[in-house]
Amino acid sequence: MRTKFVLKLVAVVVVAVVVYGAYLYYRTVDLGDRVATIVIKPGDTLTGIARRLLDEGVVQSRLMLVYPGRLMNIDTKLVPGRYDFTGKNSCRSVLARLKAADFVRIKVTVPEGATLWKVASIMADKLQLDSAGFLGLCQDLTFLDSLDLPTLEGYLFPETYFFPWGISDTAVVAGMLQMYHSQTDSIWPEVMPDGFGRHDIIKLASIIEAETGQIDERTLVSSVYHNRLRRNMRLDADPTVIYGLGGLDRPLYRKDLTRDTPYNTYLHRGLPPTPINSPGLASIVAALQPEETEFLYFVAGDSGRHVFSKTNAEHNRAKQQIDNLRKKK
Repeated sequence: MRTKFVLKLVAVVVVAVVVYGAYLYYRTVDLGDRVATIVIKPGDTLTGIARRLLDEGVVQSRLMLVYPGRLMNIDTKLVPGRYDFTGKNSCRSVLARLKAADFVRIKVTVPEGATLWKVASIMADKLQLDSAGFLGLCQDLTFLDSLDLPTLEGYLFPETYFFPWGISDTAVVAGMLQMYHSQTDSIWPEVMPDGFGRHDIIKLASIIEAETGQIDERTLVSSVYHNRLRRNMRLDADPTVIYGLGGLDRPLYRKDLTRDTPYNTYLHRGLPPTPINSPGLASIVAALQPEETEFLYFVAGDSGRHVFSKTNAEHNRAKQQIDNLRKKK
């Protein structure tokens, strides 16, 4: 009889423990609007993470994180990252997030036409990367050789990304290059226009990107530059001058056009040494597929659109008309 009593008592205790464990496993803790941040680094253990979660008040049981986590092999597959917890959480929901590697991803938008230094500034602001370090990496010759690229200017594809918190600058570059290839690998023709190489097309696309925000004008701007290059005319592209001067926070002055940099296409024939920004897909396609025109000139009007001309005389008349309209306003 005594043995049966002990067995029953043990069974009751086991059931009680299981029930209580299940209660702790499923019980939610409401953090409200408070955000508890847990950063998992390489080499961290589930035991240590469970202790931090308990200390932050995210869960009420360390054991009900550790033991179920081991049964689910989560302890061997922890993914480093920043995990933010808010609202209601339980051991079950926390383990589910750890298993899914549901860490913080930060939305980063790189606009079309962003220069390398602009991208570096964006990454510093959004991802807390060191902007000087990012620029240094992008200009490191050994790193560029490993990528088989002459420069990263023009190749950090403009897009909206969701990067994990704590990502390295090398991983950011890799992700942006992967996006570039996924967007452009299928567009290259067997025969390139005007004997251009792919790098030449990216150079031209970056100028088109800087010249117009009007999608329907891009093939026309492209035609002007293709026509000028065929005739060995200088491109006379203001955006390349601005890039060569390190960017300007003021209007481009006439005297700036006489300042000699490798990017001054008023002084030097041909395309600039590198792209001058990261062009979007529409500008790359426009550089590959220019409109067939005889245009050699264009000038911007007040509406943001351009007037295209075949001769210098037509171009000068267009500029005069635009100037006259501006004076009347």
